[in-house]
Amino acid sequence: MYRTYSDVFRPQTRSNTYMLAYELLLLVGATLVIALSAQVSIHLWFTPVPITGQTFAVLLIGTLLGSKRGAAALLTYLAEGLAGMPVFANGTSGWAILSGPTGGYLVGFVAAAFVTGWLAERGWDRRVWTTALAMLIGNIVIYACGLTWLAKFVGTAHVLEAGLTPFLTGDALKIALAAGLLPGGWKLLALLRGEDLKS
Repeated sequence: MYRTYSDVFRPQTRSNTYMLAYELLLLVGATLVIALSAQVSIHLWFTPVPITGQTFAVLLIGTLLGSKRGAAALLTYLAEGLAGMPVFANGTSGWAILSGPTGGYLVGFVAAAFVTGWLAERGWDRRVWTTALAMLIGNIVIYACGLTWLAKFVGTAHVLEAGLTPFLTGDALKIALAAGLLPGGWKLLALLRGEDLKS
């Protein structure tokens, strides 16, 4: 089992208070990043699904935090939105968003964060090609959930046009960015700390 970024930066203390504070900081910080990335959105006239920075943030958080923390962060994010906090795209919130056309993507975020985190715990974020593959798998998980739900609103004949093809170029760029940043980050950490971070 490999350490994630959140494991490496975990405080070296036996104090339960400090450990709890660290875990809460990770959780709150992750939901804040996702909420902010949701506000970077572009709406296209032919689809109810906006182009946002959320997918990149979700996959990155899953990788940085690991499977359990990543999934917990996304569940917290959804809970914040359901509670009325303006964390969804364009500052929206509530059950209407989660049950609307984009609801499948939002639910898929939880599964994708878990999957990319699980892969990171097995060292997939240490090399460029495996990082890219992990991001691709995470994207597939999001689309599997998102497109299945979106089809109920736009029909199966139009679901790919409305929920997949407009996002492919951006996804490719995000995957390339993650594939450069994450393995590079591990090399930099190993250099700065002067230790083997492979496990």
